[in-house]
Amino acid sequence: MPGAWLGGNCAERPLRLAASPGGCAASDLTLDNYTNMKTTTSLKSLAALTLLPIAALAQTSATPTAEPAATDRPGFWGTTAAYTTIPGTREFTIGASGATNKDLDDSFGGVAFSFGQYINETLMVGLRQSLNYNNPDVGGTEYNGSTKIAIDQHLTAHGIVRPFIGANFGRIYGDSVRDTWAAGLEAGAKFYVQERTFIVATVEYGWLFQHSDSIDNTFDDGQLNWSIGVGFNF
Repeated sequence: MPGAWLGGNCAERPLRLAASPGGCAASDLTLDNYTNMKTTTSLKSLAALTLLPIAALAQTSATPTAEPAATDRPGFWGTTAAYTTIPGTREFTIGASGATNKDLDDSFGGVAFSFGQYINETLMVGLRQSLNYNNPDVGGTEYNGSTKIAIDQHLTAHGIVRPFIGANFGRIYGDSVRDTWAAGLEAGAKFYVQERTFIVATVEYGWLFQHSDSIDNTFDDGQLNWSIGVGFNF
């Protein structure tokens, strides 16, 4: 019989090209049925592939956008994620000044620099050194200097602008001054122009004393000093 399976059970026979009048159940596949099933399967696969990107897009849209971390949000003093110091951060500052007459025979000037290290995010201890000269048109050149220890408490641990208050103590010496002790109270601010580079401005009320028992007596005889310089964290 053309197209008939001559042996074996129904599970093992190949596709029949025509319906058999007997021998196996009516579920035998014809060529038309097989073609229809294959077409249906292909359409289902195509539909699934089409829906995958849509489902992925829907899932992405449903996922809430993460809020920026608190340290990334801009604040009054600037973005807090940058311009941050941590315990152990070191700092170097330098500044200079000078003046002269048009004949360049009467001049004075000076340079000041400091090195400090942060104990925590806001408290820094440092050493300051200044050197000054005076070259008048009459007389010889004179040199003066000062060496001080300073401690500064910054009012914020982050930000583009970092104000601070502090105190200093040290020694003043030179050719035109009497060697003496000095103390001062100070306030200022650091203005960061890059993450580790800043401009620092400081105002100090300082006074001189010879002995520790006179430190209070000479407080009213102090004077205001101001300075500006550039600094680096590393």
